[in-house]
Amino acid sequence: MRAIVPPATLREPAAGGTRRAVIDIGTNSVKLLIGDVQGKTVIPLLEESDQTRLGQGFYDNQMLQKGAVRATAEAVAEFKGLAGVWGVTPKCIATSAVRDAKNSGELLGLIHELSGLSVEIISGDKEAEWVFEGVLSDSRYVDRTLLIMDVGGGSTEFILGRGSDQQFRNSFRLGTVRLLEQFKPSECPGEESLDQCNQFLEEFLRVNILPELGLKLKSSRQGKIALVGTGGTATILARIAGTMKRFDREKIEEATLSLTEIAKITEDLWKTPLAARKRIVGIPQNRADVILMGSAIYSQVMKALGFEELSISTRGLRYAALAAPALFENSSS
Repeated sequence: MRAIVPPATLREPAAGGTRRAVIDIGTNSVKLLIGDVQGKTVIPLLEESDQTRLGQGFYDNQMLQKGAVRATAEAVAEFKGLAGVWGVTPKCIATSAVRDAKNSGELLGLIHELSGLSVEIISGDKEAEWVFEGVLSDSRYVDRTLLIMDVGGGSTEFILGRGSDQQFRNSFRLGTVRLLEQFKPSECPGEESLDQCNQFLEEFLRVNILPELGLKLKSSRQGKIALVGTGGTATILARIAGTMKRFDREKIEEATLSLTEIAKITEDLWKTPLAARKRIVGIPQNRADVILMGSAIYSQVMKALGFEELSISTRGLRYAALAAPALFENSSS
């Protein structure tokens, strides 16, 4: 069970602010964000994550597996209870695996049975839009031209823009769990397996991403473009590089990783047995398998698009969802 903050210790939201909570059902994990919202400003109060691996065994037939459905619904129910301690009822959103599943109704029904919550399944385009808005809730990025990249379990979002001007926004079926299910690497995959994964990624990028995004990057007239990674993989890469035992938002967001560093991390991870990977400082034990795919994706994208550095944001989808009036005004629960 997670530690619960006693209600007596909770401060009230600042004047004009509203306390809200969002539960995000992803392909790899279920995440909770509780925060105080004032306009587009989000002050995070609590973030929790429970890996339920909803996408495991999914990609052969587009069917969510019963065990993962049960684990996901139970995680949502637990997070609803945790949010209740903070005095809020959460809104629930779902992304790649749920929007692609033939039997998503089974999951939605069980979530409602266990927690009473309804789920809003967001489109890939909406997911990309919210990722961009979430990163921009950090004032450091407001006046910069960014290519934001969010590698999830089932999809990867790319958003190119500056402020409210987005030149490119798309979600692609490229994710860590999706690739793990496709390649099924051994516990110590090695250089040959990494080469096979890289060849697939190079071809995927060449066919699906480079034609439009590559052209947009070349034709952009908004000055120097910074590559910003958000989401679990980017955070873990920063923690590995900085040997961070725990999630430290300030240190993570100070990190700038070079392509050389990420390529070296990727090569080392693919040469390291799973048991030893679980002991690497910065890698949560239950992410020691999917980080192989996440690091390879970042490495190959940076090579293909010509970026030498990656900045890290701990903000993204959930931050924008928390600040979205429509999500809280129009949902039925």
